[in-house]
Amino acid sequence: MRIRQRVVLLLMAAGLLASAPLQAATERYNVDPDHTIVGFKVAHMVVSKTTGRFMDYTGFIEMDPEAKTVKAIEADIKTASVTTNHEKRDIHLKSPDFFNVEKYQAMTYRMTSYAKDGDRYVAKGNLTLLGVTKEIALTGMLNGIQAKDLYGMTRAGFSATGKINRKDFGMVWNKLLDNGGLAVGDEVEITLEVECIKQKESPKP
Repeated sequence: MRIRQRVVLLLMAAGLLASAPLQAATERYNVDPDHTIVGFKVAHMVVSKTTGRFMDYTGFIEMDPEAKTVKAIEADIKTASVTTNHEKRDIHLKSPDFFNVEKYQAMTYRMTSYAKDGDRYVAKGNLTLLGVTKEIALTGMLNGIQAKDLYGMTRAGFSATGKINRKDFGMVWNKLLDNGGLAVGDEVEITLEVECIKQKESPKP
């Protein structure tokens, strides 16, 4: 009787193991700054929009390439690398009126949740800017995965957009125009074109 019970228990355990879902294999993809754009757009003088980007940053994405699901996104952006292709304006952006780069040298993003709907996704996470942390949502898609590039590396590409209100982070500088409008808009559009390279596994000892 004891032998039969043991056999039954072993069969039950085997059945549970067979029916348990396999844990998704995640891989880390590091942001390639040579093929990535971290950009923004904000209203200027009511009549147009000024575009800019950051040139110095690091980051990574952890994902399951088979299921095309994301587990983690992290980014660190050097605020002093901001450029709008206009020297005088860039100096002002680096001042305490805006990014205050001497006191706050970087802004960071850490994903906290992720939802996928077909080919599109929404990644929510904490953006820390000027010492203030707020949750923002990035909406976008995985453009594709290239198994081998010209150098034998695996690449992945993402596009994403989002919006923030700069006043939420204490960036309040502005000027009132003669027509009653404001020199700089409060809403900032975020545009991301991200290319990543799969991180190679460290050799086992």
